[in-house]
Amino acid sequence: MGNLLRYAQSRGLREKPGSNPDAAAPAPDERSGEADMDFVETALLAAGLSMDAFAVSVCKGLAMKRADLRGMLTCGVWFGGFQALMPLAGFWLGGMFADSIEMIDHYVAFSLLLLIGINMIREACSEEDDARDDDLGFKTMFLMAVATSVDALAVGVSLAMSRDVKIVPTVCAIGATTFCFSAAGVKIGSVFGSRWERGAQVTGGVILIVLGLRILLEHLGVIG
Repeated sequence: MGNLLRYAQSRGLREKPGSNPDAAAPAPDERSGEADMDFVETALLAAGLSMDAFAVSVCKGLAMKRADLRGMLTCGVWFGGFQALMPLAGFWLGGMFADSIEMIDHYVAFSLLLLIGINMIREACSEEDDARDDDLGFKTMFLMAVATSVDALAVGVSLAMSRDVKIVPTVCAIGATTFCFSAAGVKIGSVFGSRWERGAQVTGGVILIVLGLRILLEHLGVIG
């Protein structure tokens, strides 16, 4: 018996008094802690990616006299949908085109936002009374949705390189968060746009240009 106990102790198999054979299993709170950390990281990622769409939605709301449910839902669906689809596409592409995406995504976003911003300022300075950028048509919304979600494509590629990433819940969280921020942004922007008319439209165009410039300078490493 003594030899057996000494052997068990040397192999780390001797039980302590009152010990539970199942004690080696991970504690439930440890698992929940890991799950909470995953949730926090996903929430931060979703909020970060939705900020550009929120800013553009505010600019769209600035050009509206009054934001209705249709306008809020239109911006929410377009921006939220693209913010969800782009990371999903990037995830499936994986690292195949990572270098190309990282090289051109900021130029594409900058060019689109620059063109849209200049067009908003041009229409605001036009003598025509009906010249305002409250268009929710396919072409306008498509360009804006692409411009604000190009970065999300590269994020999807980076997610593909990570371990144990649950892509479906992640893209759903990104899309839902962007939808909410975009819909709210239209309403917030319309409150100010209904008061200042053309000045608000010029401000919206300037904000889009500054937003595109910020994206470009961040990727070039000029600003942090």
